[in-house]
Amino acid sequence: MITRLPRVMLAAIALMLAHVPPLLAVVQMPRPADLRSAMALIERVVPGHSRDFEVGALPDSNGLDVFEVENRDGKIVLRGTTGVAIASALNWYLEHVAGVNVSLPLKPVQLSRPLPAVPSKVRVTTPYRIRYFFNYCTFSYSMAWWDWEAWQRMIDWMALKGINTPLAVTGQEGTWRLVLHDIGFSDKQIADFLVGPAYLPWGWMGNIDGLGGPLPDTWIDSHIALEREILARERSLGMTPVLQGFTGHVPESIKQVFPTAIIHQTGDWSAGFHGTWFLDPLDPLFQRVGRRFIERQTELFGTDHLYAADPFNEIDPPSNDSTFLAGMGRAVFQSMRSADPDATWVLQGWFLYYQAKFWQEPQARALLGAVPDDRMLVLDLWGDRHPVWQARQAFYGKPWIWNVLYNFGGKVSVNGDLPKIAANLDSALQSPAKGRLSGLGMMMEGLGTNPIVPDYVMDQTWRTSVAPVGEWTQEYVARRYGAPNAVAWNAWKMLLGTAFRSAAQTGDFLAERPGFYVKGSAYRSEPIPPYDGEILARALDTLLSAAPVLGANDAYRYDVVNLTRQVLGQLGVPLVKRVEDAFTRQDRPALLAAEQRVTGLLRDLDELAGTREEFLLGRWIADAKRWGTTDAERRLYEWNARNIITLWGSNCTEGQNDDLNLYAFKEWQGMFAAYFLPRWEEFFRRLNRSLETGTAFDRKPFATAMCEWEQAWSKRTDRFATEPRGDELAVAKRLVAKYRGSGEPQ
Repeated sequence: MITRLPRVMLAAIALMLAHVPPLLAVVQMPRPADLRSAMALIERVVPGHSRDFEVGALPDSNGLDVFEVENRDGKIVLRGTTGVAIASALNWYLEHVAGVNVSLPLKPVQLSRPLPAVPSKVRVTTPYRIRYFFNYCTFSYSMAWWDWEAWQRMIDWMALKGINTPLAVTGQEGTWRLVLHDIGFSDKQIADFLVGPAYLPWGWMGNIDGLGGPLPDTWIDSHIALEREILARERSLGMTPVLQGFTGHVPESIKQVFPTAIIHQTGDWSAGFHGTWFLDPLDPLFQRVGRRFIERQTELFGTDHLYAADPFNEIDPPSNDSTFLAGMGRAVFQSMRSADPDATWVLQGWFLYYQAKFWQEPQARALLGAVPDDRMLVLDLWGDRHPVWQARQAFYGKPWIWNVLYNFGGKVSVNGDLPKIAANLDSALQSPAKGRLSGLGMMMEGLGTNPIVPDYVMDQTWRTSVAPVGEWTQEYVARRYGAPNAVAWNAWKMLLGTAFRSAAQTGDFLAERPGFYVKGSAYRSEPIPPYDGEILARALDTLLSAAPVLGANDAYRYDVVNLTRQVLGQLGVPLVKRVEDAFTRQDRPALLAAEQRVTGLLRDLDELAGTREEFLLGRWIADAKRWGTTDAERRLYEWNARNIITLWGSNCTEGQNDDLNLYAFKEWQGMFAAYFLPRWEEFFRRLNRSLETGTAFDRKPFATAMCEWEQAWSKRTDRFATEPRGDELAVAKRLVAKYRGSGEPQ
């Protein structure tokens, strides 16, 4: 049945769970350094040079990681308390001695002999016990289709940057399959519950059921194997991965298996997704399932005693009764602890910001206060913009992690408010009210297109004070481009005054479902930058002028393409405004000319994006299909890959079920020409027909037709380029001359 919980029962279980034995500290002690694993990482990062390095172990400093770098007998000696610390020593050597920057996506570093010597011995201790990485959403928007090769590069980069506590939830669907089978669910019931590959994070967080499925057994089996590889590598380097905990989220069909189960439905989620179902915290089935979840997960993947669980992520509980919420908190923790006495609950603090209206002080204190302080670790997701720790009294005594959340949806945008990041981190470190601040990390939803942001944030791992943004960036640019360059630095100074002072993920209005721009309306593309766009254009011109010196540098070439895409994308609104003006005047020649400028820009952007592998829709789709073992599986994965970056959900009615449309849109080759362009062409056909027939343009039937077209597009199987084409600098220069030669769109 579905019912509210009697207060007397909640009080009884609260008393029972309060009497738990003393618990270990929330922070695990660093693992001893695995020197062979560290040496293997060196060979992967600087291939052919592992013999030029020597590695050694160090004792920790009161539980904090330490590394040393020095010369000895003609070799570079790297010592550390863990494999992560040794990798961080290598990163320090590359950046501060060899003058090489290591950014995402990680590529092998080419060094020439003899390697530059370390001027004097260096010893560095991190002030942070925990260095956290990954948002659940990253596992969709960036990593949905990653294989071991991609994961290996990511893990190496994390180690180089000092990350020791990554979220590791790949393959959790394998745990669910085992647990649900154990308690009597059929294959059909499990298939209806598990979501598709692109939507797994929201299944793990309890937001949706079934979307994008049914999930094939071949996917589940292959990702159990992949997760084992991920965990083995992370653990060998001294990381402490965070696995999944049970939140109470269950299939709606649980009533068919357990007719007397007490379940509740949450409030609706975004885009019209109806609330999902979870077990009542006092139902004995909650503890049975939760314990079995940890047991089965441990059988598959082992454990490091850290479990992520977010019972009410962006969905309100069915009751704001503090006793109910405290019972929920105790039930979640007890289900972990009953299977693992050393369990620590890792909780995203996002709900305290996103659902602040529901989570007032009594409700927040009830949930968090139900768990012993040393058995919960709270992640303050948006510390760079909206630090919740300040509003919530440093999470009422819980250890917590300050994080940066600068990217939503994995969207393509040159942005990142570096000064705000620096100021808010410094504020947290200096505040006497910071409570049990235990580390820093990143909770970006996508790895994004701005390597400077994660490089800057994670560079703070080994600093006792926050690095000044300007000084740090000047050194960063010199490393990124191989040597100091005054012209490039002038361009970056303009970027620091515009895009990298902006949290807005400014994009291209032409990615929106077509229509005339309405000032003040909210658009997913955030098409109007919160800075002077002409300064950004001058930064591009300046950066391009450095091509004679820097043109052979791959990072420079990437930056040119990315910045050119950003600058040209800002022309979307004014070009559509020209269309609107001509249409309003009923000037057919001017209308046709204005429409051609829009469609021409989309084709040009498609060509530009196609010069870089990072911006290819074809790679995203091919990577998805690669996991399929049958044609049906490949079609399912392609639908997932297409839909998550367009409609997001399966429904499409403008104004309804539309909240997530374009939430994760990509400015990629293939998207410009095959998704954005056809919609604008249809919009223009209808505008032209309106003038031809003298009838008013009605957007409603157009929007309906576009919804249907967008749904159909997700089901298509047309192919896109998987390799870049053309010379990126030549294309960028030509397009800049075309669109900005006179200071106005041509």
